[in-house]
Amino acid sequence: MKNNIRNLRKDKGLRQEDLAQILGVTRQTINAIENDKYNPTLELAMKLARFLESSVEDIFILED
Repeated sequence: MKNNIRNLRKDKGLRQEDLAQILGVTRQTINAIENDKYNPTLELAMKLARFLESSVEDIFILED
């Protein structure tokens, strides 16, 4: 599953550390999600969408 988190985070002027702290996860978690190495839980995906002011579908792209 691909995602647009890196671009949305940078648009807000945030570092991975900043976003991680806001969401209550580690920087490594944000890094793994951004690099398509980890798919977040539904709860984390929804928190990301809410904070990044976007829909889950706009952030995460399901590939066939």
